[in-house]
Amino acid sequence: MFKGPRIFKPRQFRDPKAAYDAVREIYESHVEYLRGHFRNFPESEADGRRFTARYPYVKIKVNEARRVDTRLSYGFVYRAGTYMTTLSRPDIFDHYLQEQFRLLLLNHEEPLEIGVSNTPIPIHFALGDDTHIEHDLSEHHIRMLPRMFDMPDLSHMDDEIANNTYVPAAGQPEPLSLFSAPRTDLSLMRLRHYCGTSAVHFQNYIIFTNYQFYIDEFVRICHDIMSPAGDSNLKKERAEYCAFVEPGNVITVNRNLPGLPEKDHPGVKLARMPQMPAYHLKRKDGNGITMINIGVGPSNAKTITDHAAVLRPHAWLMLGHCAGLRNSQKLGDYVLAHGYLRNDHVLDQDLPLEVPIPALSEIQLALEDAVANVTGLNGYDLKKVMRTGTVATVDDRNWELRPVIKNNVRLSQSRAIALDMESATIAANGYRFRVPYGTLLCVSDKPLHGQPKLPGMADAFYRERVNQHLQIGLLTMTLLRGFGHDRLHSRKLRSFNEVAFQ
Repeated sequence: MFKGPRIFKPRQFRDPKAAYDAVREIYESHVEYLRGHFRNFPESEADGRRFTARYPYVKIKVNEARRVDTRLSYGFVYRAGTYMTTLSRPDIFDHYLQEQFRLLLLNHEEPLEIGVSNTPIPIHFALGDDTHIEHDLSEHHIRMLPRMFDMPDLSHMDDEIANNTYVPAAGQPEPLSLFSAPRTDLSLMRLRHYCGTSAVHFQNYIIFTNYQFYIDEFVRICHDIMSPAGDSNLKKERAEYCAFVEPGNVITVNRNLPGLPEKDHPGVKLARMPQMPAYHLKRKDGNGITMINIGVGPSNAKTITDHAAVLRPHAWLMLGHCAGLRNSQKLGDYVLAHGYLRNDHVLDQDLPLEVPIPALSEIQLALEDAVANVTGLNGYDLKKVMRTGTVATVDDRNWELRPVIKNNVRLSQSRAIALDMESATIAANGYRFRVPYGTLLCVSDKPLHGQPKLPGMADAFYRERVNQHLQIGLLTMTLLRGFGHDRLHSRKLRSFNEVAFQ
């Protein structure tokens, strides 16, 4: 008689580590069940069997809504009731899940129930991001696949919870997290596709940029940190970062750390670079720095942040170039965004334009302190190289070709001091997904004042400012890490009917 996946009865836990171990046991058992039958798929199709495995869930029933520390913006449910979410990839979310479980148990003193959900695991997600089904199977077996295994179902993958539009059916539990397990898995696979590295390498502090020059400098710095010789100023960094990962999962291990069991890994040679290549300066606790070249435009900015958000990072920043809109600005000056004029349009259906995107004080202070530290300027003198104000984000790179008067009215009314194509999108998606965000741009042109971006001017700008700008971004992440993630996840980002998970 054919046997299904191992049976797990729902169990209750008051210890976060034990609850996490139960989640991992269920997940690994069900995924291995699917993988085993997929390995035999070509031989077993004649049996007419269907193979279904399901995600684990965590559930809590709360009789009283309360929290031990009112300063914390997550870790509690907002009213009495039953709450549940499906879970995936406990290997990636080990620290995260244990922390969310710990806070729920601390705040509500009710046990966590761990069991097997009714949500099937699609075969694509069970096989992982290094398996290429279309490459490994014949056309006949590809047609047979949906008859024998569950396929990705978009009805399990929308963003209604994050958008505050989700209403559970009568008798159904309230959500515990922003993302279901299938939504998480889809994004983890998309990150591999767009960025060229496995999601397991992504770190909790993410820098987005729109120029390869920044990536080239980041790669140089990271290889210096991994090398036993080189710049003595990197001594501290050499002690805290354990590896550097490049597209293709090429891993360079830090030679300065004694007793590291890992070795360099050549990864997979890519025939071409991915659309938005990612590079990871890793720490053992996951609190290193990931840097991604997202290219140009708000569509790319939305795409990458839609998927990076499932990793629940502690902060993401935009470091890029912008058009300076004030005549008093000089090429190479910095712009610290404290507000955004959203003319990007890609998030209009998910986040109404009338919703303000607030500046987050911890991020703003860290960025300002980093600029002061790197430039050597403080207080009033800092205004010589940095201006704080509204950044306008547009979806048309050739915005300068529109009639001048039509352009200037909206920009003038908003008091915008700079214009780019990504920053408001990244900030708005940070707000939407409850990820702390910030923007520090560098003025590369002033088209309203006779200085459009031209080859010679741009080359000089790149040579003079890229290294300093990147150093500011890296120092900002170090400062934010020092704040502690519990302080970074601001209450400004949480609604009054918020999910419990960070």
